[in-house]
Amino acid sequence: MNTTENGLTVAVLASALDRWADRMEAAADELNALDGRLGDGDLGATLAKCAQNIRAIRPGLDDGGTGDGGVGDGDLGQAFKACAMACSKASGSSFGTLLAVAFLTAAKATAGRTSLPCSELPQLLGDILSALSARGGAALGDKTVLDPLDAVREALASLDAGERSDTAAQHGAATRATDRTIEIFRNKPNRIGRARMFAERSVGLDDPGMIAFRHMVESLRPIRP
Repeated sequence: MNTTENGLTVAVLASALDRWADRMEAAADELNALDGRLGDGDLGATLAKCAQNIRAIRPGLDDGGTGDGGVGDGDLGQAFKACAMACSKASGSSFGTLLAVAFLTAAKATAGRTSLPCSELPQLLGDILSALSARGGAALGDKTVLDPLDAVREALASLDAGERSDTAAQHGAATRATDRTIEIFRNKPNRIGRARMFAERSVGLDDPGMIAFRHMVESLRPIRP
């Protein structure tokens, strides 16, 4: 996909989830190793389990609702809800819970809708940011996944009208914002979660959640025809 007037649809989401799941499984060992330096070392395993669960409900996004987790009539809200339920079943890192919260927030925002215009993505990301902060207790500046998420939100909101309908431009802006945020926070301490107990040790290290987020962004690179 390159440019689309319809924005996000169930078909677009389904294709993105395939690539997302592939990336989470491929990055699992790396994320476990990063997480092991500051946390429990299970971030990669948790996201791989989320990917496995997403794959299980994936057929339902194509069959009109006849499969487990099917969504029927192209309802984006139902599709996101199915993803939230899938991720909520993955035990381990709290990141899995946050991922479920993110999908559930998206489900509420798109309930009964068959598409989400690209122009509404910044607002959706803002809603997700607020929900994740409320659920996890983190704030911007704590060196968590919230920081690159907010940077991407701002980057997408700053695009002009033409760029907002161009998925390549969107992805480029999101990638640059994510990379820049990770670089900025690398030499800052973690201020929340298990890593805060090793605040000094975290200086100079990338936050595992941020790196997981970067993998997610990279997995959404538009497919060239």
